[in-house]
Amino acid sequence: MAAHLVLRLLMLGEILWEAAQGRCPAQQRWRTTRGHHRSGDIIIGGIVTVKFQFDSNLHNFSMHPWLSVPGVYMLLDHYNLLAFVSAVEEINNNSKILPNLTLGYQIYDSANNLVILLTSAMNVYSGTGIWIPNYSCRTSGKLAAVIEGLPAEKSRQMYNLFSIYHYPQISFTSQNLIMNDADKFPYFYRTVPSALHLCAGIVRLLKHFGWTWVGIIAPNDDSSSRAVQILKESIERNGGCIAFVEIFSTNNIIPPEKLRKRFQSIRASSVNAIIFYSDKDALLHEHANIMKTPGKVIITTAEWDIYSVDNDLGFKNNTLAFTIEKKNIPSFFKFIRETDLTRLPSTEYTKDWFRGLCGSYCPKTVRRSCSKNTLPYYPHCTAKHFASSYAVYNAVYALAHALHEMVMPGFRKDTTRRAEGHRLLDGLPWKLHPYLKNMHFKNVLGEEKVFDQNGNLIIGYDILNLVYLPNRTATSEIVGNYNPNAPSGQEFTINEKAIVWDSTFTQIPPQSKCSESCSPGYRKLPRRREPVCCYDCIPCPDGEVANQTDMDACTQCPDDKWSNQRRDACIPKVITFLSYEEPLGIALSLISICFFLITAVILGIFINYKDTPIVRANNRELSYILLVSLMLCFLCSLIFIGRPEDMTCILRQTVFGITFSISLSSILAKTITVVMAFHATKPGSKLWEWMGSRVSNSVVLSCSLLQALICSVWLSTAPPFLYLNMHSEAGTILIECNEGSAMAFYWVLGYLGFLAGVSFMVAFLARNLPGGFNEAKHITFSMLVFCSVWVSFIPAHLSTRGKYTVAVEIFAILASSAGLLGCIFIPKCYVIIARPDRNHRAFLTKNWDD
Repeated sequence: MAAHLVLRLLMLGEILWEAAQGRCPAQQRWRTTRGHHRSGDIIIGGIVTVKFQFDSNLHNFSMHPWLSVPGVYMLLDHYNLLAFVSAVEEINNNSKILPNLTLGYQIYDSANNLVILLTSAMNVYSGTGIWIPNYSCRTSGKLAAVIEGLPAEKSRQMYNLFSIYHYPQISFTSQNLIMNDADKFPYFYRTVPSALHLCAGIVRLLKHFGWTWVGIIAPNDDSSSRAVQILKESIERNGGCIAFVEIFSTNNIIPPEKLRKRFQSIRASSVNAIIFYSDKDALLHEHANIMKTPGKVIITTAEWDIYSVDNDLGFKNNTLAFTIEKKNIPSFFKFIRETDLTRLPSTEYTKDWFRGLCGSYCPKTVRRSCSKNTLPYYPHCTAKHFASSYAVYNAVYALAHALHEMVMPGFRKDTTRRAEGHRLLDGLPWKLHPYLKNMHFKNVLGEEKVFDQNGNLIIGYDILNLVYLPNRTATSEIVGNYNPNAPSGQEFTINEKAIVWDSTFTQIPPQSKCSESCSPGYRKLPRRREPVCCYDCIPCPDGEVANQTDMDACTQCPDDKWSNQRRDACIPKVITFLSYEEPLGIALSLISICFFLITAVILGIFINYKDTPIVRANNRELSYILLVSLMLCFLCSLIFIGRPEDMTCILRQTVFGITFSISLSSILAKTITVVMAFHATKPGSKLWEWMGSRVSNSVVLSCSLLQALICSVWLSTAPPFLYLNMHSEAGTILIECNEGSAMAFYWVLGYLGFLAGVSFMVAFLARNLPGGFNEAKHITFSMLVFCSVWVSFIPAHLSTRGKYTVAVEIFAILASSAGLLGCIFIPKCYVIIARPDRNHRAFLTKNWDD
């Protein structure tokens, strides 16, 4: 270790000495074998990740970072490196792009190690195999830009270095949200979309499957923290809830005990949908147990290119991965099958990978054919998209087209002089940015590509379903996509039938909710002090429905409809009124007709026995008028039965009021006649002049006309009208008559009460007058019955609704009319029919004398 440190210090001293003398270090002496170089008129810097380093010295603060000794490496794939080389060769062989100029490159491997990354970045800038800070030793070719495939945070760290020199940085992997701002990062471009669209796609997937109870696992870098915040806000805005957010460090190894506790809590959680916002390496290594957890859906943002790998780890079919849209490039597939070691970096890692393309034997002159002997870990025959090769091609071609647009206007059409081309390259990299920002080109597949205002290539996402087969191999299928630039309504698509779910799921598709869904007819009732996704289900009240699942509030039915028994649909309300078909209407109709017939029989008896003393003594004409008016009262109750119409509504109260006023006026006239007849027998009385039909008829006519006047005023100002009452009774529409003016209605009733009261008082005062046929007692009792009925009618009328209000009024009409009929005329009919011996003048005179 000490010898190694001394050697590194001597090397550094020599480099700094040569730089101080104004000379570049001897490049052949210091060039390392990690980089892959090709000379050209224009140089493209490249930083890719081919190896993954587990460096134990990275966190050893007792040693300066750039002096650290490399640790253990794990070989990944070379497809991104091959795509870079292949794209440059295609452009150099294409006479339509940058004619008379050649592209070269300097490509370094970052090994996913920050120390090696910074060293590689300085090597690209210095142009040598060993870096000198702020010193360029490039002798041929001009560095135009840097194309990199680094994770989000490392891409941002590298930008801090290259932005000093205004070099364009084009990333084919980083979706860093922090760098989605052209004002703060004016030199950053990428051939992948911003993670802002990735977050929107994840939310659309959650919303499609109804996964509202979600957990998030993410690293502690700035970009991921911003993405987690966006996810939380978007999920909650769409009615979802975040059950937990687990943050892990990417710079420190997570202790096994902490990982074990984390997995136990996740397994015990009610959350079945977990968003793993990180790269593939963190998921497959530190958090691999998540993919083994039964009953959990993993939504990951890692870039996958599953071909045929062993599934010895027991992963479940529970992963949906958002990957940047990828496509196969035929020329690149041909390049992979035909390339040889002379076109690749001469390293042991490259040789190991190259041997995997065709097995243990690699002919250099014969095409490698796909066979069963091909190692499954490097399957150039079965790979679907060859890592990020599509994005690498787009990055290299975007840069080439921007250079072409910058250089070609300065060429004369007939010139082939390279010197002029080199002169036009003066000013790199500053002159290149306007052309990159406005770049619009066709890639090798003929697709139109353009950068947006933030330097992001407009592209969508594929949704992969990772499937682990029983034969211990894995594959992936595209089951959906999300493209924010697609036409409205076509941004998100998913094929549920193409998804292979694990057998441990009890429901397909799986569900992830804090509470069970509220079925139609129920609404959600949030639980106190719990997230909005945790709720109870309560039934909708009468008149409201919930026709979908998980409704926050029930919907009020229209006025003419009502909720059904299940509360999931509005049905027409039942139309109700007091009809002739229902038992109540039939009973009231029969009673009314019976009383009408009884009254008619009594009238016939009175007409038949009109000359008998009992009929004559009680004012025969008034008895006829009273009986006819009572017959009309019984009949008018029939107007209240049946479906109301505008005309029946007008006739109901007016006919009732006028006929009853005639009846009460007749009774009042009878009472007055009895009193006058008694006082007329006294010596010297002049009342004999008023005895006769003229006075009684005048009383009946004047009292009835006054009621008719009140009804006329009522009809002329606010007449009754047909009214559909939709609110008084649940689930029904009451067809009823609205009085129009309640005051006028109570004026009619009040006038009837006034007539009844006057008649009652007069009859009560005359109840003890002598006479065998004195009606005062009968009238008093009849008025007592009448007043009792109508006094009890008012509270009953106010306390009932609908057809029962009408039934109460009909009952009051029939009861009061029957009371008048029974109390006044039944005793007389009894005497006429059963006791004819009392129907003589002698009997009348005898009682009078007594």
